[in-house]
Amino acid sequence: MKNILVYCGSSFGRNEIYKSTANNLGEVLAKQSLRLIYGGGSGGLMGVVADAVLENGGEVTGIIPSFMEEWEVQHRGLTECIVVDSMHVRKQLMAEKADAVIALPGGWGTLDELFEILTWRQIGLHKMPIGLLNTNGFYDDLIVMLNKMVTEGFVREANAKFLIIDDNIDSLIEKLRNDSYEGELIGKMINKA
Repeated sequence: MKNILVYCGSSFGRNEIYKSTANNLGEVLAKQSLRLIYGGGSGGLMGVVADAVLENGGEVTGIIPSFMEEWEVQHRGLTECIVVDSMHVRKQLMAEKADAVIALPGGWGTLDELFEILTWRQIGLHKMPIGLLNTNGFYDDLIVMLNKMVTEGFVREANAKFLIIDDNIDSLIEKLRNDSYEGELIGKMINKA
């Protein structure tokens, strides 16, 4: 595991703990020589993680769609910045460059990316471990909903285990390093009870 894809908010959130956790994650990634792969932005938690990695001697690859360059949100100090044509290409390339995923608190985009990468794992497009850093209980309600999806039969219990949940950075990274869970490919389960 050398490259960690991080999904997180382009805002800071209202509680300072989100910003400090993003900063701590960046420090840990740099100290463990884990390259950050992310969406290339300079604002919000995205910028905090990238800055912390860089300030601690780590490497960062940002991948940003060209239309966002006009918004002047692109981080200008990255180790590598790749400009692509669309959000779809951005998400695909981020996944291709990563060995594992961590989602921090965020909004629509973070959830979109998280559920897409989980779906891709379920249908066999990758085998990366996927972590959810539940800072300050931010994802507690989502975890309840995920459990309901299992109990109501919309997500197989075997595949719910694709999402590794923790509220501690170090233990989450350790769990990602040790993940060898295979789950069940959805293609083998369609139209089966």
